[in-house]
Amino acid sequence: SAFQRKGHSARVLSPEEAEKLAKDQVLVSEFKQLKLEKEAQKNWDLFYKRNSTNFFKDRHWTTREFQELKACREFADQKLTILEAGCGVGNCLFPLLEEDLNIFAYACDFSPRAVEYVKKNALYSTERCKVFQCDLTKDDLLDNIPADSVDVVTLIFVLSAIHPDKMHLVLRNIYKVLKPGKCVLFRDYGLYDHAMLRFKSSNKLGENFYVRQDGTRSYFFTVEFLSQLFKAEGYEQVVNEYVQRETVNRKEDLRVPRVFLQGKFQKP
Repeated sequence: SAFQRKGHSARVLSPEEAEKLAKDQVLVSEFKQLKLEKEAQKNWDLFYKRNSTNFFKDRHWTTREFQELKACREFADQKLTILEAGCGVGNCLFPLLEEDLNIFAYACDFSPRAVEYVKKNALYSTERCKVFQCDLTKDDLLDNIPADSVDVVTLIFVLSAIHPDKMHLVLRNIYKVLKPGKCVLFRDYGLYDHAMLRFKSSNKLGENFYVRQDGTRSYFFTVEFLSQLFKAEGYEQVVNEYVQRETVNRKEDLRVPRVFLQGKFQKP
């Protein structure tokens, strides 16, 4: 079972958790950090090689959490053009296409292997989606998508994998293809999520930024940081809040605090 609440206040740490984080101040060496940045694409490609399409569950919660996927229509059967920035192997893309027959989707991912998995999916159709490999920090989206043509951009568990110094480049890139008045729908890891508290001190790259054993990285967002990031690139903030869930395993008497950040940011 689980409960969920939304709000602007960060999760309050227990004294033990606060003590653990206070001790974790040793950062990974600069040499290793540069190596991780250089090998980021290779590490995500290896991740998909190991896990193929089995790691993430299909995200059927997207339309429930983001009513905008329906609400941004002016009439019921209006065709929507969406961009899924960082599509992985299609866990969000294919449930959306199945659920909504009036969507055309652009989808891109950093990992060439992930893109190939999307193309091999039985639900993939070039009439309904266009998928391509893209490093959102440097490859121009305009090479694949017309300017000001997208109704909704989903940025779900993507920005956290990118170095904080380069996140603004992703938002700048997306801004060019989004129609004026339309939105980016954001969901990612929030400050003091259970995953953040499980990292050992040897995995810390910077403030709220960590590396996993497989070389992939994860950033944990605050509402303040996210707000500043989007506003600096010209977006208007519509929603920006923590989603706090506590998953309870009654059998083992375990309580796992999950914290996500959910937002909606509009291009004026």
